[in-house]
Amino acid sequence: MLNENFKRCLSLFHHFTVQYPVEHLEKFEKFGMSPSKGVLFYGPLGCGITLLAKAIANECQANFISVKGPELLTMWFERKQCWGYFNSSEMDGKSAKKTVFIIRATNRPDIIDPALLRPGRLDQLIYIPLPDEESRHQIFKACLRKSPVSKDVDLSALATYTQGFSGADITEICQRACKYAIRENIEKKERRRREDREAIDEEEIAKIKAAHFEESMKSARRSVTDADIRKYLSFAQAL
Repeated sequence: MLNENFKRCLSLFHHFTVQYPVEHLEKFEKFGMSPSKGVLFYGPLGCGITLLAKAIANECQANFISVKGPELLTMWFERKQCWGYFNSSEMDGKSAKKTVFIIRATNRPDIIDPALLRPGRLDQLIYIPLPDEESRHQIFKACLRKSPVSKDVDLSALATYTQGFSGADITEICQRACKYAIRENIEKKERRRREDREAIDEEEIAKIKAAHFEESMKSARRSVTDADIRKYLSFAQAL
């Protein structure tokens, strides 16, 4: 249910924030309404919030400028004296000659200044949840799209086993399985060379097999706990 709500919110966000203002700006002007100025994406680490923001920018063929909070201050840290001033009216897109849309992202929405959450600053607050089973399946496929995967690997089963895992967690599982496959490949070649035997068929060993994923899953861990999820749900209900 949570992921269905997320998809519905994201669809509405795309229409009213990305598609409609670009394709039907005259409608907004006719109704005396300004396009949205900003949105807050919040959710657990490793859920692809930055990638989602980039995808939205690509969808509307807009320039995407990614700025991390510390980057705004790093250049001034070595100076003995420094004054900084950020005018909120200049950050909401009003003073720009062209449309500026600000996507803010955080995994700690509970410590954001309430002034930033008021209407007019952020028109929507959207929770980016952990991936559901179908999404996890797609993440496995994306991670392994360039890798030689054996036919005995069941990605659907892996998606089922990884309930509660983030996209970053799944990526780590795939990378570890790949390392096990590489190690096996090298060790078999070395063993054949020492035994002075004929070269083994590359197609036979140069693949990631189910056994490699089984070994990888032994040390797999969730980076997002149930307690973390409850905090996000509590924040969403308090809005």
